[in-house]
Parts: sequence; structure tokens; C-alpha cells
Amino acid sequence: MKKKNDKFSLKNLKFDRQGLIPAIIQDEQTKDVLMVAYMNRESLRRTLKLKKTCFWSRSRKEYWIKGATSGNISS
Repeated sequence: MKKKNDKFSLKNLKFDRQGLIPAIIQDEQTKDVLMVAYMNRESLRRTLKLKKTCFWSRSRKEYWIKGATSGNISS
């Protein structure tokens, strides 16, 4: 169990053999799971830099930003 003052560290994340980690998008108020997608190290880096959730599309082999085409983003 984490201690209260333990800080989150990116180096503690466990990526799979393909270099991916699941990312779960959850409603902040209801806690409902809205979607599950995957991130690699670069999409995680882009997410932190842009302050917008960036995923890696395994089927299209490209990065995509949540809501970029649908407009479905949270504030």
C-alpha cells in the first residue's frame, strides 16, 4: 500500500511487451468507466506536454487525441 506522501513516478509504470499500458477514462463524478484505450511512452509524454489525452491506436498505428474529431472532451 502506498504511503500518503509517496509521489507518483512514471518510471514505476509497467508497460507490456508491445510497449503499451492501458489507460482508463473515467467520469470524475460518477466514477463510470467511459472508455479504455492504450498509451505507449510517447503518447504519455505527449499527454503530459499538451495537457490533452493522447493515445496510441494499435490498429491505425498512429497517435490520436481524445475529442480531436468528435469534440467529446471534458473540461
